[in-house]
Amino acid sequence: MGSVVSKAQLLYQALSQLRHTYDVLRKRIETSPGLPVPNPTLPLWTVPPAPIPPKSDPIDLPEHADVVIIGSGITGTSVAYNLLAREAGLRIVILEARQVCSGATGRNGGHVNPPLYHDQAELKEKFGAEVAKAIVAFRRAHLVEVQRIAIEEGILQESQVRETEHLDVFTCPKAFAESKARLEEWRAAMPLESSSFVTYEREEAIKKYRLSDQVLGCISNSGGAMHPYRYVTSLLSILLDRHPDSLQIFTETPCTAISTGSGVDSNHAYAIVTPRGTIHAAHVVHATNGWCSHLLPALRAKIAPARGAMSAQRPGTSLHPSTLAGARSYVFYRGTAGYDYLTQLPSGDHGDGSENELMFGGGWAQACDDGLPEIGIADDSVFNHASQSYLAGALPQYFGLKNWGGDVSAPGEDDGQRMGDGGEGVRWSPGRTKAQWSGVLGISADLLPWVGRVPEKLTKRTSSKPPQKTQETVHVAAPGEWIAAGYSGEGMVHAWMSGKALAHMILDKEDEIRDWFPDVLRVTEERWKNAHFDNLVSRFLRA
Repeated sequence: MGSVVSKAQLLYQALSQLRHTYDVLRKRIETSPGLPVPNPTLPLWTVPPAPIPPKSDPIDLPEHADVVIIGSGITGTSVAYNLLAREAGLRIVILEARQVCSGATGRNGGHVNPPLYHDQAELKEKFGAEVAKAIVAFRRAHLVEVQRIAIEEGILQESQVRETEHLDVFTCPKAFAESKARLEEWRAAMPLESSSFVTYEREEAIKKYRLSDQVLGCISNSGGAMHPYRYVTSLLSILLDRHPDSLQIFTETPCTAISTGSGVDSNHAYAIVTPRGTIHAAHVVHATNGWCSHLLPALRAKIAPARGAMSAQRPGTSLHPSTLAGARSYVFYRGTAGYDYLTQLPSGDHGDGSENELMFGGGWAQACDDGLPEIGIADDSVFNHASQSYLAGALPQYFGLKNWGGDVSAPGEDDGQRMGDGGEGVRWSPGRTKAQWSGVLGISADLLPWVGRVPEKLTKRTSSKPPQKTQETVHVAAPGEWIAAGYSGEGMVHAWMSGKALAHMILDKEDEIRDWFPDVLRVTEERWKNAHFDNLVSRFLRA
């Protein structure tokens, strides 16, 4: 009898903890993420900072613009780049709450490695075989597109866009078995696209790639990596030089409100309010990802912020034959919930000699206060102690102590390494872990990006009847609010092409994207009704 009572008590306690966990998460995701905090942690990517906008730029906001883009990361940059490529006469204003590219783009891992076999079967079951193939093709197109642009614009070296040999590395038998089964199913569905994927069992994987004895196997394929901050800031610099009369960028200028109605003329349907003044525009683009529901309350519990952890680490003395100085990229799977990811800078060009920093992030499963990762948290001024402690010690375990070798100290000062730009110094840690930071991403309730015109039923803002042209020669779509967000940790293989699709939509050229843009990513009222964060919570709890 006592045993039965004890089991009942344990079950009650477990259910009570689950209810508490659910209530905490629900409260987080239904609360506005607010504006980006003014004092975020410092990513290695953003040092030295790009001089954007130039100090000679005007202080006053313009009264009018054709398009106002909120956010200056890879999404906002893609929208501006692709709009101006087609219509150089458009007047575009980019508003950034902090400094240029200070959000998720400037804080991520630098991966351009799309999930392919990983969720193909799930996509097929949910949307059908053809839609699943279209989503896979959309993701795969990103590396090709960013490489093409980097070459055409002459920024290949500074942006470090490159192909890598990518490895999915497994230390969990269940995760490895499930991934091999998913890969075989994807091979049957898309044999050409999957032809470069190779599975290595334990002994061969450890020997070939110099991995830890804890590794059970790996799956290799062609991947990609880049310096996301320099890619974005290089393109923005080019656009400012190329279109001085069309593009303006205002930093430390958050959008605090958007309104329609009285005082807004039919040619500029929206009033975009900032602490520096108000701009009137026909089109508003929300390129703020995890922060998007601050200005779009209807998207709370549809796209939620989540805080991730990143680090820059100095490679061990024996690691080069494993990582090949940035020629390889990795995702490490320790279990079925969460993963860690690694790229390496091909050259140490942050002003402190060649250190080939390892850009290592993850620790998602370790950052579990209240039983769930840091979903619903939009504060990147601090980082999670447990996840960063884990990241600081995990790499030698993944590669093996022998393959890692000894730790390397920073050249120069013993108490920390100073570097700076224009006299402003930044003190990096002198040990294995050079820098640690956090970043805010946007988690979608259905784990797919939300791209397109935001229905007025969701914005609660009704625009006036549109003009047919913004100028004599520029035809655009009807005024509206637009969004590309909710990349769920996979922004580098969703954001650029989502921004490109959005530019085509604003220019009323939808017919040009039908062959490559998966329509299932489009924002609709029906999708909004059917997207429930409870489904995502249950996935975490099952894992």
